[in-house]
Amino acid sequence: MDSQTQSNKRNVIFLVIVAALGYFVDIYDLVLFSVVRLKSFSDIGISPEQMRTEGEYVINMQMFGLLLGGLLWGIIGDKFGRIKVLFGSILMYSVANIANGFATDVHSYAMIRFVAGIGLAGELGAGITLVTETMDKEKRGYGTMVVAGIGLLGAAAAATIGKHFTWQTSYFVGGGMGLLLLLLRVGTFESGMFKNAEQSKSVSKGNFFMLFSDRKRFLKYLACICLGLPLWFIVGILVTQSPEIGKALGAKEVLNAGTGIMYTYFGIAIGDVVCGFLAQLLKSRKKTVLIFQGLSVFTVILYLTNNNLTESSFILICLVMGFAVGYWATFVTIAAEQFGTNIRSTVTTTAPNFVRGALIPITLAFEFFVHQYNIVTAGFIMMGILTLVAMISVASLKESFNKDLDYLEE
Repeated sequence: MDSQTQSNKRNVIFLVIVAALGYFVDIYDLVLFSVVRLKSFSDIGISPEQMRTEGEYVINMQMFGLLLGGLLWGIIGDKFGRIKVLFGSILMYSVANIANGFATDVHSYAMIRFVAGIGLAGELGAGITLVTETMDKEKRGYGTMVVAGIGLLGAAAAATIGKHFTWQTSYFVGGGMGLLLLLLRVGTFESGMFKNAEQSKSVSKGNFFMLFSDRKRFLKYLACICLGLPLWFIVGILVTQSPEIGKALGAKEVLNAGTGIMYTYFGIAIGDVVCGFLAQLLKSRKKTVLIFQGLSVFTVILYLTNNNLTESSFILICLVMGFAVGYWATFVTIAAEQFGTNIRSTVTTTAPNFVRGALIPITLAFEFFVHQYNIVTAGFIMMGILTLVAMISVASLKESFNKDLDYLEE
């Protein structure tokens, strides 16, 4: 192996590590509000009766920021480069995190979470796009696996720091980690595929409307979004509403949603690593995702039929459910591999954020079934519908493992 090859290999490894650490800080910030909500709201004078509704207001502002940011950073990534997104997004949410520690009322809190949401939206898409375009096509699955596996441990860090320090310190730590990572990113390099696409003046770059101008392309984009829906339903509803679900199941003690989310993310991190390895072994991302989607249905059945839930059994179920939906990195990689270089960043950045945003209509549908039947039956119905849609979506996509990504969408 010559010195040039060794240098390129070191550069790629460095890029994967920096992308993984960026996603670590990203997830830390994403879940931190859920961890410190009660402590921070109490300190800024919100009464216990208002905490749920004000919490929904703040999280919806963050979600709106994610949706807007997904579109913004995706287009910037395709027009001006993936590296600019990595720098711009982390700078925005790091400064927002620090500002969050100085919030004194719910409206300033919500506006800061909106700005943070815009920043947070760019991290994963840009990182995965850069890794998939830089690594060998036979090995890029390992790169995205490392990014997600390390990144999702940020949820555990948020839970640990939020538990042992003040909520202000927890936000300052997140902002500080982001600014330190910004310095580390000075050594990163731009994707060669993007540089090649940049030379082509006749092809539209970062044009979001290209995804809707062609029926086949639109259906492919929609399928990429739909295959991630069961994952967010499990995290955003089945685990988040575990106190109410546990009560309906006759749990012996009140289930703690914060603890459940932390262990679910632990499971997702482990699942992402296993899912990445399995995709490499099977040489198929489609087969791997279908296996994990089938497993997730089985784990949800275990959860919703468990009439003797204790804290320890709930933690174990959350860990297993998290593992079963641990195909987040593979989902984002599939999205990146389905489209040409000139709109790849747009797709890879918007798809995961639109999945997160889909939690809003999913919640409305879930509440409808809760009123029609009960919370447990609603869980079964929604999981069944979302998994069926996700499996059909996976089946409709072409296998992208080992696909050459150096091409443009006309």
